[in-house]
Amino acid sequence: MHRTCKFGHVGWKAFCGASPSTSHAFIQPLRWSSTLARVAESTPEAPVLVKSVFGSRQFILNRPKRLNALNLDMIKIMLPTLEAWEASELANVVILKGAGKALSAGGDVRDVSSLVKNKDPRLNDVMKQEYKLLHTIATLKTPYVALMDGITMGAGAALCVHGGFRVATENTMFAMPETAIGIFPDVGSSFFLTRLDGQLGTYLAMTGNTIKAEDVLFSGIATHFVPSARLGALEDRLAEIDSADPELINGAIEEFAAEDDSSVRFSLGGLSRKTIDSCFKYDTVEEIIAALERDGTKFALETRSTLLKRPPTALKITLEQMRTGVNLDISQCLKMEHKLLQKVLFHHDFYEGVSSHLVNKTQPQWRPDCLSKVDRTYIQSEFFNGSVESQLDLPLGNNYKMHPFRKYTLPSEEDIRRVVTNEGRLFPENMMHQTIVDYFVAERKGKFGVREKVNEVLGRKTRISADGHKEKLQWVY
Repeated sequence: MHRTCKFGHVGWKAFCGASPSTSHAFIQPLRWSSTLARVAESTPEAPVLVKSVFGSRQFILNRPKRLNALNLDMIKIMLPTLEAWEASELANVVILKGAGKALSAGGDVRDVSSLVKNKDPRLNDVMKQEYKLLHTIATLKTPYVALMDGITMGAGAALCVHGGFRVATENTMFAMPETAIGIFPDVGSSFFLTRLDGQLGTYLAMTGNTIKAEDVLFSGIATHFVPSARLGALEDRLAEIDSADPELINGAIEEFAAEDDSSVRFSLGGLSRKTIDSCFKYDTVEEIIAALERDGTKFALETRSTLLKRPPTALKITLEQMRTGVNLDISQCLKMEHKLLQKVLFHHDFYEGVSSHLVNKTQPQWRPDCLSKVDRTYIQSEFFNGSVESQLDLPLGNNYKMHPFRKYTLPSEEDIRRVVTNEGRLFPENMMHQTIVDYFVAERKGKFGVREKVNEVLGRKTRISADGHKEKLQWVY
């Protein structure tokens, strides 16, 4: 699906005096008002507004009073619409955003809890349709741009992370907080969290901790960082592109991205990241907690305290899920989690988590209440093995183990390692710290965050050693 461009724009950086990217010189200036050619395709009170703006197609999650919590009505609007857009030669880009202060705070837990409590047969339909929607997003050929402006959590985060382009802003608050209510981070978490650097995904999955703003970019969850004041202009710009070429979509987003990353730092980098990798590398929750205690830093002890508040069963399910998902493709991850969810939702801890956190505001009473009472054999036999009532059928093909749009993120730690170690002899010999930073800045065309990300990784994962009379940068495994 590739159409040539008929008209162009003057982007944000051009308005501010910067020269437009020469790589996009053939899509130069014509500016359209944001009010022109906007065709509303749904009523204002619909839970999801569906709009067409030139070549763009837009979903606006429209339950602001519920922080755009995702429910079956929303899914039933989005799934067939997305399938129709994917089949259309006129849809060049899909844009997702939320009304109000959230993109989406997650699934509508109260609704799900009610369905579970009443053993409502519609529960299976909710789960199946949600997972089919996520698989459709994950396998789209049409570029998909999620504007993660505000609260982006749980199932709401999943509507973003499976897409090709994920735009964070200074307002972004990302979390997969499911362990706090007695379940596990589902909706494809076993795929996208396990593809983050080191043990970062396992840390986020088990703690449910929130990361914000630039940290969402540095972690690899977002592909771009754009100040929220520029989002409207970015939407207009995307609508003008008469092509579904992801390179053009990426270039357009970059034109509105923040420019200077010299003052930003990754809050989970440095010593905190060393703690995460050294402690969360273990395959049992008990070993992870013991390692955090041995580490003894403020960050480690706070993390340990958080884990000890989480339900033991949910922690052990989550760790098993992460260790399994790293070897599966996107469809296998979704199928595994769909199966798990059918069992975990009927476990005591989900009822307890919802009632204590969302209804009664009391301390939850988990069952079992300590890690020693939950062994791995029980977790595997009770939740991962055996049959379930409903099977998830997904289309064959279009599956992958690494996201096909991953090149639009910041360089991964593995990307940086390959350059440091000169894997495949593809790079000059004995590249030193600054040369490697400069290489990635040039290779990613000055992308916001590249310099800070590469500097942080090199500072943590390399050391200088003597090789005869020459100094050499070595990777620390």
